[in-house]
Amino acid sequence: MSSASVLPDLESVFRDHHAWLLGRLLRRLPNRSDAEDVTSETFVQLSENGGRTEIQDARAFLTTIAKRVLFQLWRRHDLEAAYLDTLRHMPQAMALSPEEHAQLMDAIQQIDRILSALPAPVRTAFLLSRLDGLSYPEIARQLGVSLATVERHMRRAMMQCLRHAP
Repeated sequence: MSSASVLPDLESVFRDHHAWLLGRLLRRLPNRSDAEDVTSETFVQLSENGGRTEIQDARAFLTTIAKRVLFQLWRRHDLEAAYLDTLRHMPQAMALSPEEHAQLMDAIQQIDRILSALPAPVRTAFLLSRLDGLSYPEIARQLGVSLATVERHMRRAMMQCLRHAP
């Protein structure tokens, strides 16, 4: 039998550790709203786990989940900042309505999630092709890899995108 114990029921973990996790996140985040969101999402992800994970320390486990959620939050903020910077440089006639803005942000976040599942070299090759418009030979030169490697990377990236297409 393992020395690790199965995670107690979610209600007791929430009751025993919610305030502690929120306090910890309040020290790392600039506003209470983000800290509360990360804390809530941490417990949501814990509940989705269904107690299938054996752990020794609930706080360490919660910290690990919270860090992942925090990195997702920071990545989303970076995407939003880049998007807003792009909007500032657009002509006023091309401005989006709030609904269009929300739909576009959702799409950008979905694309980011899909691409973040790829290894960094594959993602880089794909972005160089699609965003920078580089040809496969140019990508190969820039990344210092063979043309065949770029072709494999692109196939893999396209398959990842196709798997998540509506």
